[in-house]
Amino acid sequence: MSDEPTRSASTPLEDYALLSDLHTGPLVSRDGSIDWLCFPRFDSPSVFAALLGGPEDGHWRLSVVGGEVVSRRYLPRTFVLETTWRSPTGTAVVTDFLPPGEAADHPDHADLVRRVECVAGQVEVEHDLRIRFDYARVKPWTRRIDVDGSPGLLSMAGPDALMLTGPMLRAGEAPHVGALLGAEEEPGHPDDYEGGVADRLTGRFALVAGERLEWVLTWFESHQALPMPVDPGKALDLAVEFWTDWSAHVGTHKRHEQAVLRSLLVLRALTHRGTGGIVAAATTSLPEEFGGVRNWDYRYTWLRDAALTIEVLVAHHFTDGALHWRNWLLRAVAGDPDQIQIMYGVAGERRLPETELDHLAGYEGSTPVRIGNGAVDQYQSDVVGEVMLALAALRDAGVEEDRWSWGLQKNLLRFCEHNYDRKGHGVWEMRGPAVYHVHGRAMMWAAFDQGVRAVEQHGFSGPVQRWRELRDRLCAEIMEHGFDAQLNSFTQAYGNKEVDASLLQLPHTGFIAYDDPKMLGTVARIEQELRGEHGLVYRYRTETGLDGIEGDEYPFLICTFWLVEQYARSGRVEDAGALLEQLAGYANDLGLYAEEYDPGRGRLAGNFPQAFSHLGFIRAVDAVVRARARAS
Repeated sequence: MSDEPTRSASTPLEDYALLSDLHTGPLVSRDGSIDWLCFPRFDSPSVFAALLGGPEDGHWRLSVVGGEVVSRRYLPRTFVLETTWRSPTGTAVVTDFLPPGEAADHPDHADLVRRVECVAGQVEVEHDLRIRFDYARVKPWTRRIDVDGSPGLLSMAGPDALMLTGPMLRAGEAPHVGALLGAEEEPGHPDDYEGGVADRLTGRFALVAGERLEWVLTWFESHQALPMPVDPGKALDLAVEFWTDWSAHVGTHKRHEQAVLRSLLVLRALTHRGTGGIVAAATTSLPEEFGGVRNWDYRYTWLRDAALTIEVLVAHHFTDGALHWRNWLLRAVAGDPDQIQIMYGVAGERRLPETELDHLAGYEGSTPVRIGNGAVDQYQSDVVGEVMLALAALRDAGVEEDRWSWGLQKNLLRFCEHNYDRKGHGVWEMRGPAVYHVHGRAMMWAAFDQGVRAVEQHGFSGPVQRWRELRDRLCAEIMEHGFDAQLNSFTQAYGNKEVDASLLQLPHTGFIAYDDPKMLGTVARIEQELRGEHGLVYRYRTETGLDGIEGDEYPFLICTFWLVEQYARSGRVEDAGALLEQLAGYANDLGLYAEEYDPGRGRLAGNFPQAFSHLGFIRAVDAVVRARARAS
């Protein structure tokens, strides 16, 4: 590979679909290219990284020669993707999916299945596979193998191996297999090929109506014996059964029913089946500004994001998943309460060092491309409050607390007390100086408030008088230092007059009512200073320099969803409904949201799909539905 990054036009994020086996989450473009895939976990090194560069950085494209995509959809209530192609000579349907992984944290193999069926006339299918292990830093050695009597290809480098089974080019279809694979050696007959450094595997296959081809790409550890790939037909049936069974137990409203269901499915798809860890997004380094430097790795489990996700799942009757996450939490934060982190790896790993991949050109030329996340070392005072609110929601839903989970919550409150006077970097993980963020202090208030409520309403034991004292002291402190009486508004941080979209979450904590004059004054300032002509809400004004990062960013979708919720709960129901309809139009055709939206270009931006955006959408719909029910 060249030392220089390969630059090419980036596929719009709205053209991507998510697949999931509850271990990893590849992205498939509208034109049939899998441009992002990490095996075996969300946070594993990628084997396809064209999303962050170009085709030479790894992808798997399956397309109809001379054809165009006329429609695509998920099979109802699943993550099985069905794409219909039409060419001048015929029509074909491509089906892509990952069979849901087993419950084991470390599956011995994982499968990606691609099926193409000609449903009318005749078509020619083109296949282009470029495997690049370790974030496109390593090309594999590839050789032919026999898999249960059928030909296959085995590609490996270091600890990873990928096995391709399905239709292979026969003798006469290409001059040399060595040339086909990009190897220097070119034997005279395909069956004689012993292997070489593989650049790409390409081929074309003719199909007539009623004919079907199927490929399975199987990941496994290279030191293990060859696994048996899944049977595509049986795997498809199991995948459909798994997703439809899960979604049958989730409650939704009639309003935006399918969109809410898809968002709930996304939250499930981003949850690791083995560990219960919920990743913030399936991707890394998709920019908050095209061409900018605000590019972060979101393939980890933030306590905050996971807690907010759990609140949404509990509200829609999925308490089993909430319990799975609670067990993850018990393991992840086990130990000294002073060593609690804001985020962890999918299985609870603590070390997530941030590094830059200079060989990748970045999405839309946005560099650096980062893996790992330096925010892991930050102190953010809001996270314990988010967790305590989620666990309280689980408790209020009738799920019994056990002595281990209540012991965890007491440890979390001990952590809050030990860090009571500590300044932090806030919900947005600013990289400037630590300050007292008002949202963070209010969330700390919520943590102690939920501790008090657990004792007073549920009969648990704990130093309730001390918690009550700390809670009340925080309330007085916030009102003295975090509210500007002249502006009639809460502020972003103590000692400044800025506003921040996170202030829209103050009523959610119980700290203040949605229709309190102080809250309404804050909303008015957010509308004036953070809401653009397009109606979308920015997190804060980046030009103040408090975040310590160069460049700008687009409006964050969750912030605008929070504004919808605020409108609905404070009596502005028509405003809430109109803004919700606008936001609903920003999802792609499959119902997927990224982190942000660029209103100037009409494009999704930031990591994709983003759990924050989907849970914000669900909460916004819930709030509007309830507000309309009260008004009727």
